[in-house]
Order: sequence, then structure tokens, then C-alpha cells
Amino acid sequence: MNLQKTAKSTEFYVALIILLLCMVIQIKSGQFLTGNNLVDIVRAFSVPAMFCIGEMFIIITGGVDVSFPAIASLSMFVVCSQLEDVASNPLIFFGVAMVIGLLVGILNGVIIAHFKFPALIVTLGTSSICFGIMQGVFKSREYPLCAPLKELGEMKLFSATNPVSGLTSNMPVAVLLMILLIFLGWFILNRTMLGRGIYAIGGDVKAAQRAGFNVFGILLFIYAFSGCMAGLIGVLRSTMLLAVHPNNLEGMEMTVIAACVLGGVRMTGGKGSVLGAMLGMALLTIVDNSLILLGISTVWQKVFTGAIIIIGTAASAIQAKRNERKLAIKMNEGGKWYGCNPTCNK
Repeated sequence: MNLQKTAKSTEFYVALIILLLCMVIQIKSGQFLTGNNLVDIVRAFSVPAMFCIGEMFIIITGGVDVSFPAIASLSMFVVCSQLEDVASNPLIFFGVAMVIGLLVGILNGVIIAHFKFPALIVTLGTSSICFGIMQGVFKSREYPLCAPLKELGEMKLFSATNPVSGLTSNMPVAVLLMILLIFLGWFILNRTMLGRGIYAIGGDVKAAQRAGFNVFGILLFIYAFSGCMAGLIGVLRSTMLLAVHPNNLEGMEMTVIAACVLGGVRMTGGKGSVLGAMLGMALLTIVDNSLILLGISTVWQKVFTGAIIIIGTAASAIQAKRNERKLAIKMNEGGKWYGCNPTCNK
């Protein structure tokens, strides 16, 4: 029974597609499974994967957050440009960035949870404010990374060299934080009452309230968590690039949201898993980084990525409709109709 359930899940199909895609790329190029290419894929995967954790929480509750790239960019630029002469410990940079992100996240959470404004509109507004402050008040520009963060960025777990091309890629220490955040996201969703509350709110807010869940507190937490993690990830991104690029993260929200949806996180709320979101991001990352190995020009990169997003989203929507239809039919058994008209069995 569990095998049948697994075989019908979105995660299974996405994993199968990833496996087939990797085989095709390897057969075509012979370079996909080389050490340096795998390290490059993990590097490209790490930052958006971390963003996926916070975004996934929000989407499961039925909302959507498009402000995290702006929060990350603002936090990154403020701490890197304003603290370089007063701080020598990298933890101070990360701590201040997390506080900045936390404050913006709390602002999002209070407006959305208390005033019940649409999450998309609110986070669009805060995104614009963050970019405006960064560009108008702090005159954002490309900025050299200060010594403490540069030293952290130059640290590596290991290196991998391609035996054919001689290219070497370094695995950054940021991967350890990614693993920690993925585990934290899984633990919250699957082992805590908070996780149950997140799913309950996405299923039915009023039912969640009747069940005793603190809807305001849960919503406030997930937006604050998303903002706090965005601040942390923003500084971490600068260490990976060894420079401050204020606009480097702009537009990443669409990729992260698409990855969550591809992995089975339902936009209407109530369903999703960490595994699914990670698989969705892995698929987009592999496509994004491997087209050149297939002999396809990088100018077609966005076309292929967009097509995968549309197909994957459509497949998830179709599967959700089928599940709803089956549920309605089951509820119809016994001669009573619940959410299904007499013709739905035909």
C-alpha cells in the first residue's frame, strides 16, 4: 500500500524525471557525473534550496512571499557596507542581517495575519520598499567583501577536479547550513504541533481555529522565519560570490516558487513536503546548469526552464483535481452527495 502511494506521489514523478534527465545528459556529454560538475550543481542549488524552506511554509498556509530576495539583498548590503569598519567577527554580520530580515518578516506577518491582507500584495509592497531603501538611502552598488566575510567565503569543504578539462570546483561551507535548514524544515513540518498548524491553516483557516491552533501566531512565525532566514542567506550568498552584488538575487522568487509547486506544494495550501520542494529545485538547477552539456545554447535556458515550470505546474494541478474528484466520489458512497453533483461519476 505504501509503495502504491509513493508511486502516485508528485515527489516520485519528479525524482524519476531527474534520474532520466541525468542519464540523458551523462550519455550525451559524458561530463555530468564528473566531480567538478556535481560540485557546481550543488553550489547553484544551495542558496535557492535554503530559500525554499521558508517559502514552502508560507505556500502551505495558502499564502505566497515574493519579498525574500529583496530582504536578503537589503540585509546583505547594509551589513557588508556599514559594519566593515566596526566588526571583525563574521557572526556579527550574520546576526545583524538576521535581525533586519526578522523585522521585515514580522512586518509582513502582522499585516497579513492581523489585517488579513493578501500575502502577494503585502510582500510585493515590502519588496519594493526594501529595494527602494537599498538603492535610495544606501546608494547600493557592487561592493568589495570585507576581510572577515571574505576569509569565510574562501573556506571550502573539499575540491573536485575534472580529469578531462582540468577545471576545479570548490564545495563551500555554506552547504552545511543548507543541510541544517533542510533538516530544520523537515522537523518543524513533521515532528511539531507548529507543523500541524501550518498544514491545518492551509486546509481550512476556520477549522484550524476551531481545532485550537493560534492562527495569528503561526502566520507571524512563518513570515518572521522567512525574513530572518532571508537575511542570513543574503550574507551567505555574498561569501560564496566573494563580493556584494545588490541585484544578484532579484527575480529568484519565481524560481523558488516554481520549484515548490513542481515538487507538489499546492498553491491553494494544505499540502507539500520538504522532499518535494528540494526535488523541484534540484530539477530546475540541473536544467539550468546542464544545457551547455547537451550542446544547447544558454540563450534557450529560460525557455526550457519556463516550459518545465508550466508542464510541472499543470501536472500538479491535474493531479490535485483528480484527487479531489476521487474524494468527492468516495464521500458520495451511501447515497449522499457532498461537493459532487449526480453526474460526477460519469
